[in-house]
This record gives sequence, C-alpha cells and structure tokens, in this order.
Amino acid sequence: MSSPLKPLNRQVVVITGASSGIGLATAQEAGKQGAKLVLAARGADVLEAVVQGLVENGVDAVAVVADVAERAQVERIARVAIARHGRIDTWINNAGGTIYGRLDQVSEDDSRRLFDINFWGMVHGSLVALPHLTRQGGALINLGSEASEVAIPMQGMYSASKHAVKGFTDALRIEVEHMDGAPVSITLIEPTAVDTPLPQHARNYMDCEPRLPSPQVDPHEVAAAILHAAVTPMRTVRVGMMAELDVLMEKIVPGLTDRLSVLQVPRQQQDAPPRNPDGALYASRANGRIYGPS
Repeated sequence: MSSPLKPLNRQVVVITGASSGIGLATAQEAGKQGAKLVLAARGADVLEAVVQGLVENGVDAVAVVADVAERAQVERIARVAIARHGRIDTWINNAGGTIYGRLDQVSEDDSRRLFDINFWGMVHGSLVALPHLTRQGGALINLGSEASEVAIPMQGMYSASKHAVKGFTDALRIEVEHMDGAPVSITLIEPTAVDTPLPQHARNYMDCEPRLPSPQVDPHEVAAAILHAAVTPMRTVRVGMMAELDVLMEKIVPGLTDRLSVLQVPRQQQDAPPRNPDGALYASRANGRIYGPS
C-alpha cells in the first residue's frame, strides 16, 4: 500500500450498525482513542442516545439514521461525513442480522431482506466509500464471519450472505489494491460467535428462543481487531480460536465437518419459547446494548 494508514486519533471513521453489539463496542473504543465518528443505524432514538453519550465524554460524533439496504441512504452517510470533516479515513461495514430456520422454511422475502442488509448493505458501503478512501488513502473494513468460510445449519441464509461478503471483499481487494495499486487497505473480519444481541434481533422460525453456541468472544475483542485493521493493513482477520479451528476443519476434513455441524443445531436453541420471532429484519430493535442477555 503506497499510503500508510493514519493513527486513530487523526481519523474520521464511519461505522454502520453502530447502535448495538460489535458496532457499538467499536464506536466506543474508537472514540476513546480519539477518532472522529460518523455513526449509522436504523433506530433514530437509540442512535441519538449513543451519540449523545459519546459527545458527553468528549468524542466528536454524529448520528446518521440510515438503512444500509438503500443505496441512497448510504450515500447520505458519506455526505454527512464529507460535509462535517472533508474526508473519510476508515469505513466499517458492520450492519447485519441473521435468520434462524431451515432453508426450506424461510420465506423468500425474508431471505432477500437478509441479503439486502448483510450483502447489499456491505456492497453499498464499499462502493460509496471507495472514491473517498482512494483520494487520500484509507481502510475499508467488512464484517464477515467464520460463516464466510463454514456453513451453519439453521442459519443457512446467514452463512450464504457471509460467504457472499467474502467473495465480494476478496474480489474488490484484488481490483483496488492489486490491479489499481490504490492506497486503500481492504480487510475482511471473520469472528467466531460473539456475545451480542444478534440472536434476539434475529428473524426466528424455530419453536424456541435462539442463542449463539459457546464459547463466545467479547465484542470488544472484535472491536480491537477492527480498529487494528484501521491502522495496519490486513487482509483477513479471524477473531476467536473457534473461528481458526472451524475454518481449518472445513479445509482439511469437509465431510466430517458437515456431519459434526449437525451437533450445532441444539446448541443454537434455548429451552424457552420464542420471544420476538419477527426480530429486527424489517425494523430496528436495537436498545443500545453491546452484550446479549446474561
């Protein structure tokens, strides 16, 4: 990369999905390190409260209410960043959700909506950010998952969307970094299960409340990996030992991995009825929480 990345205290950082989970943890940590923040999410009240809390702690932060599934709304995020700061140094495509249910039971509308958020939201963010990042150098960071490499039963459409995130990110990196020689670092972050409200925000077709399998990593661990990639060019960063192990197993013994994956099904289910099966697929349910319920 011809242009070194700046230290965080000299960066303007855009984060989507910033009102809960990994996005909120990343915003808080970047703010502590002196970055100027442009934070996007769908839920206006929660996002405004998050930004207010950061501003009261001396952080330069602004909220942009946006659904990343809509390209025009993502363009507005960039416009706010440029109007306020004149540049974007790091753009983090973090917004995402999941669906719990068998692939033959999930409706096409729900599956398409998940792709609109997880995949097209990331595409919109990447393509909107690139001209700004290319101008003076910067980092584009996309949130994949270990599910970008390994399939998860009962979250098949989520796995498919995260595989698509990896395919797009890897191809974009080749075109931008290697064909164009542009001063942009393009990173894919692949965490294992993270202790966030993701299951509570999921669209749920199961007859029980969903959960993430243990062990789960702390969202702040993922935030640290993201912010490391904002200052140090990285290609792919796996977070959590299980992510490394699961991807290795998939590569070495894929047939065995398929059979073992069946064991993941009960580990994704709580012994309780579904609380909010609609989840946050079509409307924000963020409540400003970084962690899932204890």
